[in-house]
Amino acid sequence: MTVAARPLAVIRNLAFVLLLCLGAGGAAAQGDTGSVQTTWRLLDYVAVDYREAVADGRVVNQFEYDEMREFSATIAQQIAALPQSSAKQSLVERAGALQQAIAARADPARVAGQARQLAADLLAAHPVTLAPRSAPDLARGSALYAEQCASCHGATGAGDGPLARGMEPPPIDFTDRDRARERSAFAFYQVINQGLEGTAMQSFGHLPEEDRWALAFHSGRFAYPAELVETGRQLWEGDEALRARIPDLAALAALTPAALARDIGEERAAAVIAYLRSNPAAVTAYAGPGTLDLARQLLGRSLEAYRSGDRSAAQQLALNAYLEGFEPVESLLAARDGRIVIAVEQAMAELRGGIGHGVPVAELEPLVERLDALFVEAEQALAPDQASSVSTFVGAFAILLREGLEALLIVIAMVTFLARADRRDMLKYVHIGWISALVAGVATWAAATYFITISGADRELMEGVAALLAAGVLLFVGIWMHGKAQAGAWQAYMRDRLSKALTARSAWFLAGLAFIAVYREAFETIIFYAALGAQGDPLPLAAGAALAVVLLAAIAWAMLVVGRRLPITKFFAWSAILIAVLAVVLAGKGIAALQEAGWIGVTLVPGAPRSPMLGIYPTVETIVAQVAMAAMLAVGFIVTRRGAPPQPASA
Repeated sequence: MTVAARPLAVIRNLAFVLLLCLGAGGAAAQGDTGSVQTTWRLLDYVAVDYREAVADGRVVNQFEYDEMREFSATIAQQIAALPQSSAKQSLVERAGALQQAIAARADPARVAGQARQLAADLLAAHPVTLAPRSAPDLARGSALYAEQCASCHGATGAGDGPLARGMEPPPIDFTDRDRARERSAFAFYQVINQGLEGTAMQSFGHLPEEDRWALAFHSGRFAYPAELVETGRQLWEGDEALRARIPDLAALAALTPAALARDIGEERAAAVIAYLRSNPAAVTAYAGPGTLDLARQLLGRSLEAYRSGDRSAAQQLALNAYLEGFEPVESLLAARDGRIVIAVEQAMAELRGGIGHGVPVAELEPLVERLDALFVEAEQALAPDQASSVSTFVGAFAILLREGLEALLIVIAMVTFLARADRRDMLKYVHIGWISALVAGVATWAAATYFITISGADRELMEGVAALLAAGVLLFVGIWMHGKAQAGAWQAYMRDRLSKALTARSAWFLAGLAFIAVYREAFETIIFYAALGAQGDPLPLAAGAALAVVLLAAIAWAMLVVGRRLPITKFFAWSAILIAVLAVVLAGKGIAALQEAGWIGVTLVPGAPRSPMLGIYPTVETIVAQVAMAAMLAVGFIVTRRGAPPQPASA
């Protein structure tokens, strides 16, 4: 195979590997997530309903008791079938203990406590989506309830709808305060998402995710009447400690009224729940202190696991602290104060690296303390009063300029090459590639927002694989272009290969390269813009984006002008160097993203420089990847230079 023909085969093979990795990983993750959600739902059901089956060591409802025994057996089976992890043995043992407690007709409070603790530990070991991405639309929830639920559960949620007669078991009475106080909005969401086996409650998983959350919050309002809402509002707005107790939508979705009542009293808890389930946006309005509490909790548990000698659990919890606790706010924080993001990422990497290498716990404790201090800074930067038109404008401008420049350099190099080769008929394929990438970026964001869940790990994995795929393609393109930088090689290529090299297959190769270069930047930019747009005035956002587009257009115009004026051999020489630099940069970025996803270990190099823009990170793995890429490029440049045809006298 000639060097000119290799890039097409490379991109085809690497794309196949990318699809295998993402497809297999996504399928496995989806299956694990579904099993965890089902198990959690059953545990929640046991915690709430066991008290209706057993009292004072006696069975008071045989049907309910049989159901509890069946559910506990299913829970044990589901947990035993989960993927192997450091927490699995403990989960299996406690699932067996729960099953035995139910068989022994143990006290309902004891069983409920066991079920709640097992459910919490299950989610810690296997994180799943716990909260809506934005405040649910309660008007939409009310409309969906009237269409989908009222016929069974009744217009007022009392379980007395026209189809309820004769149902066994009967539809749940949402107005039952004793039952409702044990139910979180997340519990409602789980039942809506998966249905309830053995009942008439079917799954509404076909609804978009935001509709399911809207329906969950609306269903959770029936036991807390509207007359409590005003009292709840006054309590919420007047109690800073209460707002710190429920810092975000994740905390609100997971909170049961019973848990809140233990902190503030039954009547106050009922009023606050009535207000927040009717006005969930009130939580996001007070984002700030407490926003990163989940990250703190997971880091604390990681340190505890490490002290007890369980390095595997400590590593997983530290990774979850980043992916589930910090990564959701990373985009907005990067727009507000990128310095904090870099500091947190570096400290998180040091912590995971230390755990992986078994350093003394005394070396990890200062890292956790440093992260806690950084979280305080981050929460201050994320507070609503820190949002301003200037910060939004600057963030929008900087993000688009930074993310767009890499893609622009690659696309303009291809456009200039085709123009210099007098093959403008092929330009349409390059344009198809980058335009398709923009559309795909928007579509991926929409799918992740409305239809599927892309976790932090999935996002980092997708970004890492895409970066390595692009780096692999650029490796061969750079070597090929360097080979054409000799006058003899270019003339031979023009004479013998041009008509054959730029065939339809090569044209689609150009389209694929443009797509890869733009897609990863487009998706990342859209995520940043979505975070900025959710914070306020869209005009500064649009103005910052417009200025960045103008500057990128000016850079593109300057590159095209210079590319047309350069002698053809110099054009190829400089283009090869540019492509080579980008390949090295993307190699470092790809490995760093896979490290953040937990797919590759972290071995820190103390004192090494860090420059995310250049893909430089202070870890052995990223440095080795960039050195290896640079070495392959150097060897390729030497081989192509030696193998180039001699320059004709006429040249």
